[in-house]
Amino acid sequence: MSPEQKALVKTTWAKVVPIADVAAGLFYERLFDIDSSTRPMFKSTDMPEQRRKLMQALGTVVGGLDNLAPLIPVLEKLGQSHVRYGVTDAHYDSVGAALLWTLERGLGDDWTADVSDAWTAAYGAVSGVMRNAAQSVAVAAE
Repeated sequence: MSPEQKALVKTTWAKVVPIADVAAGLFYERLFDIDSSTRPMFKSTDMPEQRRKLMQALGTVVGGLDNLAPLIPVLEKLGQSHVRYGVTDAHYDSVGAALLWTLERGLGDDWTADVSDAWTAAYGAVSGVMRNAAQSVAVAAE
């Protein structure tokens, strides 16, 4: 990610934080709409707590954009643990689509092509680490 993209993600994230719970609710509604295979993964989940965890995780990533190295082991563990929940590689595409859709709705006129590109790059970096870690779990299980 370029320094400009990192700045765009940070600036726009600051606008999402005040509507964090609403944004997280929109995210999960959209995720379940576009990928119904994700809904059963949350059947016994405390969704208010899950929404809080999502926004906290996103905040941690945004806060660490200038130095992602310390986050890599955390993201790897997260990717590995999601395998236990039944998360597949295809789910990362659904999550990315739901996230970008949610940000677009939440940011309104502040959602520009450059902002979209920046968030796409950020999600790609994070999900890439998680996907690779998840694949290592799958290979080890074979």
